Amino acid sequence: MINRWIIAGVIGCMALPVSASKKGEKEKEDSKKGQAIITIFSDFHTGFGTANDDRGFDLDRAYIGYQYSLPHGLQLKAVMDFGQSKEVGDYQRIGYVKNALVTWKHGNWTLNGGLISTTQFKTQEDFWGKRYIMKSFQDEYKFGSSADLAVSAAYRFNKYVSADVILANGEGYKKVQVKDGLQYGAGVSVMPVKGLILRAYGSFNEASEDGQKGITNLAAFAGYKHERFSVAAEYNYQTNASYTDGQDQSGVSAYATIKCNKNIGVFGRWDYLTSKNDWNLSDDGMAGVVGAEFKLGKYIKLAPNFRVWSPKQADLPNRFYGYLNASFSL
Repeated sequence: MINRWIIAGVIGCMALPVSASKKGEKEKEDSKKGQAIITIFSDFHTGFGTANDDRGFDLDRAYIGYQYSLPHGLQLKAVMDFGQSKEVGDYQRIGYVKNALVTWKHGNWTLNGGLISTTQFKTQEDFWGKRYIMKSFQDEYKFGSSADLAVSAAYRFNKYVSADVILANGEGYKKVQVKDGLQYGAGVSVMPVKGLILRAYGSFNEASEDGQKGITNLAAFAGYKHERFSVAAEYNYQTNASYTDGQDQSGVSAYATIKCNKNIGVFGRWDYLTSKNDWNLSDDGMAGVVGAEFKLGKYIKLAPNFRVWSPKQADLPNRFYGYLNASFSL
């Protein structure tokens, strides 16, 4: 009888490593998670008065991709972007690789490398949260690109302060290193109280040809988010736009949202863009947007909204539009 118990004990001890190994393998497999990325931005719009001839349906953007989370804080992500381009007819769409990157998170560090989202206005874009309706200020008025071939690092010192740096090509994701030159950027975010974020950012994009001037971007942002509402404002300044000496421009953007309930909210936004010595007078002016957002389940958003563009140039008329924007996202 004693021998039988001894034999059973030995077999049990031999089985433990095998069981533990299988459990470890299962936990390792469970930590691998893949997720498809499918996002579509579309709208129907119509102009009024002087803009009466501008109406129709539009497919603004389609993002298709996949991200895969690995053990030890690693994540792989690749996204294709299908959208409009100035280089082809208005009714055609061109596909670009928007993101193709590796992310590593460890402790307070976050590192990104590849074709990544830039840090120039990512905070403002996330806070605005309505990219399918209108791009954030710097993206809307071409102060910089939302993605580029780059490496970035972010570090959270504590729950109040974080900082980030980025080294990028400076050409954007549609022109992957066409010319020599790099873009250097750094930002600091401060969260002094719950819901409040303050951020300062600066970057310099090297000129790549004789006679050109490097581009400097500076931005300041403040936003407060409550469970029932959010409000934010940003100031943006750029020197030597398009690498041209003296082509400076600046602008402000303020936006707010109010949640009526978990599925319905209202929002408003006001932009003002101006250029030094009116070098960009035909594109300078004020933009206003007011509307409502309806969430139809988990994946669909609809946003009827009214817009006005008031150009700074005196001989250009104001333009008024009605939009119905839609977002479909997994």
